[in-house]
Amino acid sequence: MIQNYLINNAQRYASKWLVLAIDLMVVAASFLLSYFIRFNLTFNFEVNKLLVQLPVVLGIALVSFLIIGSYKGVVRHTGVRDVYNIFNAICLSSILAIFMIITNRQFELVDNFTIPLSIIIIHSLISFVALTASRYIFKSIYSSLSSEFKASKKVLIYGAGESGILTYDAITNHTKSNTKVIGYVDRDPKKIGKQINGVTVYAPEVLTESFILKKDVSEVVFCIQQIEPNKLKELVEGLVDFPVLVKKVPPVEDWINGELNASQIKQVQIEDLLNRPPIDIINSKISQEVNDKVVLVSGGAGSIGSEIVRQLCKYNYKALIIVDQAESALYDLQQELKQNGHVNFTPIVADIRDKNRMNNIFQEYKPNLVFHAAAYKHVPLMEYNSYEAIKINVAGTKAIVDLSIAHKVDKFVFVSTDKAVNPTNVMGATKRIAEMYISCMQQERKTKFITTRFGNVLGSNGSVIPLFKKQIEKGGPLTVTHKDITRYFMTIPEASQLVLEAGAMGKGGEIFIFDMGKSVKIFDLAKNMIKLSGLRYPEDIDIKVTGLRPGEKLYEELLANGENTMPTYHKKIMIGKVRDLDYNFVRTKIDELCVNNMFFNGDTVKLMKEIVPEYISNNSDLCKHDKATDVKEPSKSNLKVLHS
Repeated sequence: MIQNYLINNAQRYASKWLVLAIDLMVVAASFLLSYFIRFNLTFNFEVNKLLVQLPVVLGIALVSFLIIGSYKGVVRHTGVRDVYNIFNAICLSSILAIFMIITNRQFELVDNFTIPLSIIIIHSLISFVALTASRYIFKSIYSSLSSEFKASKKVLIYGAGESGILTYDAITNHTKSNTKVIGYVDRDPKKIGKQINGVTVYAPEVLTESFILKKDVSEVVFCIQQIEPNKLKELVEGLVDFPVLVKKVPPVEDWINGELNASQIKQVQIEDLLNRPPIDIINSKISQEVNDKVVLVSGGAGSIGSEIVRQLCKYNYKALIIVDQAESALYDLQQELKQNGHVNFTPIVADIRDKNRMNNIFQEYKPNLVFHAAAYKHVPLMEYNSYEAIKINVAGTKAIVDLSIAHKVDKFVFVSTDKAVNPTNVMGATKRIAEMYISCMQQERKTKFITTRFGNVLGSNGSVIPLFKKQIEKGGPLTVTHKDITRYFMTIPEASQLVLEAGAMGKGGEIFIFDMGKSVKIFDLAKNMIKLSGLRYPEDIDIKVTGLRPGEKLYEELLANGENTMPTYHKKIMIGKVRDLDYNFVRTKIDELCVNNMFFNGDTVKLMKEIVPEYISNNSDLCKHDKATDVKEPSKSNLKVLHS
């Protein structure tokens, strides 16, 4: 260990002394050059005197460098501070030389030893320029050689504007970077063919497979600020078939302390390519609705519930009660909120099925507004666990609804799903039954009940995109249940914003439906995810079609047969005009369902099909409960309603 320590230190100090030696050589050359300049580039000076003066000048320079420490900087990281140190050393050297010359003239300490002051000035200027230039020359040579010999990635930057230049700086100045920027791509004809930072600007037309392979490009970084989703989708889809990773620079407002860091340049996600413009909802009504109110969120640690909580934290509520039975997830949310400076909330571990426990919570906190997001949501699991699905999604919702009426809650907002429309599985049927019970209780006019209905949420627990990411990490294959299966998608913040807005605009009894744009083909989504990962389909990762799971259908719907919509003040949010219900019959049957489920009496699935006549099982053992005349193919007729 001692030997290694000595070797490492010897190497460290040797490099420092080498820099000092080179600096002295530069000073010597500068001194010779200053004489030539002083005497009009001729030898009309006494060389013998110069040879006597040179060691003195070098001695003075050595003392100055040792005092200032200008030789200690790491040459390959030369910066403004190093140039400042060189300037100080040269100034000190000049002052010492001038002082020595004037002193010698005054006291005649050394005979015939003098240096013209003009040479001292010229020498100082030449030395400063030469020492600074040498630093940057060595730095450039080192960078060039290191980028050539490292296993470097070659990157194209899409966008030669200010953001593109800052992206170049962030990539090349990153200390651990093994990346080389080989060009910019820009549509501005004034920039095409020119160079920025010594890097050529190309036209977008050069982005062909032959160009990518010829230049050995491994990454394309999009750094166009405020680019429209449709435009980004168009540009990225033009590259996904090439063997490159596609990345993008975050918006300026997300940069750390106003500066872009290389670690912030992230890979383009599939969420960026779903061709859906972000929803922009005016939140003034939400602020008024929750102002000085006690708000309770059930399922508050789940995907939707936790985002509802995060967005509620922006407003001036009186108290926020977060209820969830998942202890770990609730703890994580608690810590997150505390770290973000939110303290006015109460996390409660409780099960919504425990009516006595929930009654105590309602009695203690007296909520004015309830957001009910607690539910079981996984279709294949619930298909053969109908007891739990009914207990949570029906009986649990029923308990919270009844307590809301009993404790005079102003508004109750229910988070439903598009799977409740013409359900083909237990989970969807339980959510539809919950919707129906809420419609029944709205007739009492004591609490305003509002339902929101939307499709799949990007990034939520168990959704398809996180599943595909895990499968890609393991090397595949990606599993798709059917080549033609499609789904609607929205982001978690958008879904939560919709729920909050529904709570604000709802007058009671509405089912709010969100215009989710076009449905997405899951097979195409899987192929794009493979390509965005820099891999090839099917050479690197294949897609395996596994067949529809129990209860799964090809096409999700936002409206049932016979339903239509009415507009609201927001073009993306509509009110579903649902069919009338026989409220007494529905309430009686739902009560019967909950009791039978509690005591394991009778066939609860058959009873669910009585309550929801359109519930027709698909690809499931539960199909035996359907009538032979029932049509199991899901209707597409209502898919066009929201776009008409």
